[in-house]
Amino acid sequence: GSEATSEQGQEEEVEDRLKEHMDNLLDKSAKARQAALQSLRLALSSRTLSEFLLERRLTLTDSLEKCLKKGKGEEQALAGTVVTLLCLQMGSGPEGEEVFRSLKPLLVSVLTDSTASPSARQSCATALGMCCYIAAADLE
Repeated sequence: GSEATSEQGQEEEVEDRLKEHMDNLLDKSAKARQAALQSLRLALSSRTLSEFLLERRLTLTDSLEKCLKKGKGEEQALAGTVVTLLCLQMGSGPEGEEVFRSLKPLLVSVLTDSTASPSARQSCATALGMCCYIAAADLE
């Protein structure tokens, strides 16, 4: 019993930190947004969070959209990586498809923007390829 309780407590702590990082994606400071993106990247790449993300995918997608639109260089590159991980977590179902469909135009925009940093363009290209492979319903 006590192991299950402590495990649930750890899970809630992780979720609280993730919510905080998601809130920080909307911070005015670029450094704070980058730190939040790095923390989300680490969290999404180290554990399965599909249940948690399912309820918050629209909020996270909107925040990532803002990072891709308004961010520069490193922030865009990190956002592209988090988009890839989010698509992986959501999988090939309708949720993953929805995330991909809403972020695809921005990924293409950053990828084709010759003034964007090479790391941002590369990250968006990877995100586009991975998300397309995982979640695109349209075979074209």
